[in-house]
Amino acid sequence: MTDQNSFDVLRRDPRAERIIRNRLHPLHDTYINTGAGGELTEVRGPSGLLRKNPHNVGFIGPNGIKRIDRLKGNAAASGKGRRSSAAQETLLPLHQVENPDFYVVVVPDMVGGRLTGQDKDVIGQAHKLAVGIEGNGAVLAVCFGQSKEEHFDTAGVDRLLLLDDDSYEGYCPEQRLAALVQVESAYKPPFWLFPDSVNGGSDLGSRLAARIGERPAAQAWQVDNQTSICRGAAGTIDITRTTPRLLLLAEECADQIDETRHEALPVELGAVPTVIAKLQDQGQVAVDPNAISLAEAEFILAAGNGIHNWDQFHTAASILGATEGASRVAVDDGFMPRVRQVGATGTWVTARVYLAVGISGAIQHMQGIGQCDKVIAINTDAGCDMVKRAALSTIGDSQEILNELMTLVQQFRTQQSEGGDQDAA
Repeated sequence: MTDQNSFDVLRRDPRAERIIRNRLHPLHDTYINTGAGGELTEVRGPSGLLRKNPHNVGFIGPNGIKRIDRLKGNAAASGKGRRSSAAQETLLPLHQVENPDFYVVVVPDMVGGRLTGQDKDVIGQAHKLAVGIEGNGAVLAVCFGQSKEEHFDTAGVDRLLLLDDDSYEGYCPEQRLAALVQVESAYKPPFWLFPDSVNGGSDLGSRLAARIGERPAAQAWQVDNQTSICRGAAGTIDITRTTPRLLLLAEECADQIDETRHEALPVELGAVPTVIAKLQDQGQVAVDPNAISLAEAEFILAAGNGIHNWDQFHTAASILGATEGASRVAVDDGFMPRVRQVGATGTWVTARVYLAVGISGAIQHMQGIGQCDKVIAINTDAGCDMVKRAALSTIGDSQEILNELMTLVQQFRTQQSEGGDQDAA
């Protein structure tokens, strides 16, 4: 006698399929939750093909809104929170270069001790040029001054030459040029790459080009190993020329490295002779942060509807050395002038740090801060759009948080000044 179970096959239930496809059917929710684990992620369509059920993709976030985490789709579908899955950084594949035959040298601006977006574009261009040269090549980054950058590896740096002693601090183009000349003698790189910017890359690259007798390509934005296309006449025409050894590259000249991590192994350089500088750096000139336009400010403290103590806000901006900004609500209520409005209906900002206090994050405001590097939010609503956009969020009363922040900044500066006095003694 044959076991009847051996002939059991999966049979379609047309009625169940119709109910699953009809969200208005009273039994829809009952049938939709009968899959494995309480979630039916696939349904069979009228043609007999299995189709994904879009209503069971994602998870419900802490604010009750359904979210889809496309990087961690399986974890999201199983009910894990977005924050916990996003906190697990994906380990990128390691790109190793052992015993390089040559180096493509990049000299980034390192504004504020960190790689800028243009610096990362230039590093991406360096890898494109290295691929076009026969042999095993690596990208060498030459950085001057104190570095605060923690992600040279994911930016695409294979070898790192960090010259961070006091002789390279501040404005010292002659001393930096002497170091680059020594790099030229030691490595003979096939290409030198500089960002064509006002932050020093254009000036230093031009000095090196004059020293090694190379005619640089300025404002280059499409480059390969044979030809370069450069912007000319204020960006109105393109100039095509043979690719030289030294390139001053425009923004977005190449895609940034984002799919691999690199070793960023340190390299050493012999003693560089001290150059008697013709110009002496006397430090930065003190500038009122509010004299800087919002479009050019690097650190912005922005106020929204959550600010109730405006005297404290202005004091905090002064202590932090930040340029003041505001949301449209604060401007319409008369607390801030119209020139301080941030957003699509105000000023588009590109600050390195944008500290939003009491701003929920209307769509126009979020558009205006889209190019900011780091966004920090202080808000009482953990589910607002500004908190979701921010790299760091603090949930609580803005007045108390600003008080604590000002206290910590003053303590830090006191310790710094006391440490400086002890060093001087």
